[in-house]
Order: sequence, then C-alpha cells, then structure tokens
Amino acid sequence: MGAGTMKTVFLAILAAGALAAGSPPEIITFNDDGGWCWFEDERIIVQAGKLVIGSVAAGIHDAARRGDIEALSYDPASGRKALATLHRGASGEEKGRWLDDHNSPAFLALPDGRILAMYSRHGNEEKICYRISAKPGDATAWEEEQVFVPSKSSRVTYSNLHWLARENGGRGRIYDFYRGLDNSFKPSYAYSDDLGRSWVSGHVFIDVPSKFRHRPYVKYASNGRDTVHIAYTDGHPRDFDNSIYHIYYREGKLHRSDGTVIRSLAEGLRAPEEGARVFQGNPNNVAWISDLHLDRQGRPYLAYSVQKDSAGLPSGQAGEDHRYRYARWTGARWVDHELAYAGSKLYAGEDDYTGYIALDPQDPNTVYISTNADPVSGRRQRHWEIYQGRTRDGGRKWSWTAVTRESSADNIRPILPIWDRRHRAVLWLRGKMWSYTKYEFEVVGILDRRP
Repeated sequence: MGAGTMKTVFLAILAAGALAAGSPPEIITFNDDGGWCWFEDERIIVQAGKLVIGSVAAGIHDAARRGDIEALSYDPASGRKALATLHRGASGEEKGRWLDDHNSPAFLALPDGRILAMYSRHGNEEKICYRISAKPGDATAWEEEQVFVPSKSSRVTYSNLHWLARENGGRGRIYDFYRGLDNSFKPSYAYSDDLGRSWVSGHVFIDVPSKFRHRPYVKYASNGRDTVHIAYTDGHPRDFDNSIYHIYYREGKLHRSDGTVIRSLAEGLRAPEEGARVFQGNPNNVAWISDLHLDRQGRPYLAYSVQKDSAGLPSGQAGEDHRYRYARWTGARWVDHELAYAGSKLYAGEDDYTGYIALDPQDPNTVYISTNADPVSGRRQRHWEIYQGRTRDGGRKWSWTAVTRESSADNIRPILPIWDRRHRAVLWLRGKMWSYTKYEFEVVGILDRRP
C-alpha cells in the first residue's frame, strides 16, 4: 500500500481566511441531530452560496423530531442556520417508521435556482416522496409534498438525482436512479421532463440473475449535460465476493468504460459483469463501492472499501480488517491502488460497514477517510477519526493529515459537496451508531479555502 508520513497540520476554517498549519480547525455543528447512509445523492449541495444539508433526525434531543427528514440551510458568510422539515416522521401512523439513515433526502439544483428533494423509506413502500423549494436560492420554504409511485408493487429506496441538459430535445431531463422497481431489489430509474413536477417510470437497468433475491450497490456521477457514470458491485458484500464495475449512460445507451456500447438504458445490463471490471473481488477481498466523481476531462475516479481475509468466517466474526482503495480511468484503462487501512467494522451485524471514504469532487488527488486505524500502519485507535489524504502520482503513494484526533466520539461518513475551485466543505457524522435505525449523531464539519 502507499506509504505516507503522519502530519500534524490541520485545516483552518474559511472564516479564518487561510490555512493555518499547526492549529486545530473550528468544527462547525450544522445539525445537532442527523444521520445519513451513502447511497442517496446528492445529500449536500451548495446553492446560492449556501450549504443545503439533508439528514434523518433520531430524536435524541427532541422526541418530536424522531424520523424527521430534514433540510438544513447554512450560510458560510454569516453562520446563520435554518432547519426545514421535509417530512414529519414522528407523528400519527408513521411514528418511528421513518427513523432509518437510508431515508435521507437527495437534492438537485434546478436550472431556475430552486431545489428538488426526493426521499423514500428503506424498501418498505412503493412511494417516492418529493418537494420543490418555493423560491430560487432558498431552502427554508418548500412547496407541498408530492408522491410518485413507479408501480404499486415497487419497494423503493436510494434516490440519486441527475440533470442532463442536452436530453429531451435540448430542454433537459432529470433522472432519478433508485432501487426497487416492481419489488425487484435492483437498480432502476425514472425521469422527469418538467423539472420534477411529474415523473415517468423507466425500467430496471442492472439485472442480477440469481437463485435468491439480491441487489447491486451503485454510485453515480454526471457531467450535467449528456452523461451519467455508474459504478457498482455484484450485490451485497455479505452475499457476494464483490468486484467493482463501471459503465456510463449517454444518448440512450449504456457503455463500457472504453466506449463500447452494451445496449440501451431501457434494456439494461443482463448481468453485472457486462460492465468494465475495475477490481476483481475474491473470498478474501470483498469490495463495496463508496464514492464516484469526474475530473476536469470528464473521466471518472472512484473509491471503495475491501474487507480482507474474511473467507469462511460467520457473520459477526468478520470485518476486522478493511482497506480503502482508489481507482482512476486514464482514458484507456483503470489504474487501481490500495491507499489506507480502514480499520474494523462499525458495528456487529454489518461486517462490511466502514467509517467511509469520500472523494474531493474538485480535486482527484485528495480524499477524506474515516478509520479507527492509523491509515499507514493499521494500528488500531479508540475512535473513528477523519484524515485527509493527498497523492502526487495518481494514487500509488499517499500522505496523510489528521483532521480530527483523540476524539471522545466516532467521526464517520465524510462527504464533500460539489462547490467550486476556491472553496471546500468537509462534513461528517459525529457520535455513536448501533445500527442504521439507532444512532446518536451530530452533522459537523469544516470549511476551508483551497490552496
């Protein structure tokens, strides 16, 4: 794996005006109660200079917020925060049913400056809920909630929203890539040609023929014009010795990384291995996709975790050694490297859950990881901490800077919203997790000005 020297240089907050070596960052608490999974995007966007942050409240300070789907608006210039509730999860017949970190909303900035939010329960219902912000550049007020039902038999989760400006005769089309059309448990899609007001159901686009019901896990990234990149696994890592694959969608067709047409989006893949293989999994190297972005040339780069040396171990006894890996498409081939120790599983029962690795969407040479191990040596730590990784050689070697250290709580699931070349936001969850329906987290993070 890439060697690197531990540094004690920390990031300084944007309000301080510059990076400050040797001084600790100011960690902002954006939301005092919130959690998210990592297969619905974008969970955070920057709109009109403000961060819009989606999460699911657990009700740790106020029981009335239990299961609420929330959008928090944060203004970096003033430090002002405003919390909007997209869906009440704690009252009436739905009491407690929405408390699940998989239910966090996905956001999309619309061409007129308003925001579309879509969210659903974790595979329990046929309904995808959505709301549109009432005014451009403002995430504090929203129009009434609407419901889209792909089919009555669908059991949906994980919305991923992408705007392709050149589709629909140049008028633009929104895609929602989600899971669960017709209770298939498989990656599916719907689309809107009227800026999210109404929706048309598409099809399953990655089939997984098997003797038992299972699903690939998918991450998406688009150029906003005509292309959506798709990175995915064979299935859940508890069921498969997962590999990582890549395809992209353009002009109605699915393509392998090298541009080879597979078939139409409506027809979809007949098996995961029809895509381009980025990483070959095996019983002692079981992969799970984490993040995907595009560089300035529109080429994809991705990150994922690998559970090591767990072949033959029963559930609950595995997951003690994870590694993070990083891959970039050169235009001709995928170049893939291990970059850090990821530590152990987050909790019993989910042996493949790591603290997570997030890519910098504006800088392919930078990543942020959460690990309860030293990134270089693997020496175990008490809590999951956040580190920044930097490479100068395309991912072969990495140097590491601690963002948090000697914490009194865990720091997991970092995410970097797409912003601009001058500013960077790094957010994560701080607290404790027992399961995806039981957690006590704050949404925290730092803002910095890029060097």
